[in-house]
Amino acid sequence: QVHLVESGGGLVQAGGSLTLSCAASGGTFTSYVMGWFRQAPGKEREFVAAINWSGDNKYHADSLKDRFRISRVNTKNTLYLQMISLKPEDTAVYYCAADKSDGSIRWDDYDYWGQGTQVTVSS
Repeated sequence: QVHLVESGGGLVQAGGSLTLSCAASGGTFTSYVMGWFRQAPGKEREFVAAINWSGDNKYHADSLKDRFRISRVNTKNTLYLQMISLKPEDTAVYYCAADKSDGSIRWDDYDYWGQGTQVTVSS
């Protein structure tokens, strides 16, 4: 079982950048496909990006791939999400998640979740 803790959220102006981190502990980090999801108030949880165990394969939501980038550093047991050119509609709680299987864009395929970190983009 892996424990996930996100950090790096906050308040940023439109056009700004943030990098979120997700620290994993209690498991073998490289055993998991890792993903980022987000959920805005009143909306469903939305896939952002996923990355395989080695970091060689990445998949980003089409609407976000020009501005968001997922990465991982296995020696640090840490997952990252770099976000640039942020927009007010990016405001959401951002979650990292671990999948014991092949990875997915479906949030309910993931096995472990962090508590989330709030990102607020002001206009």
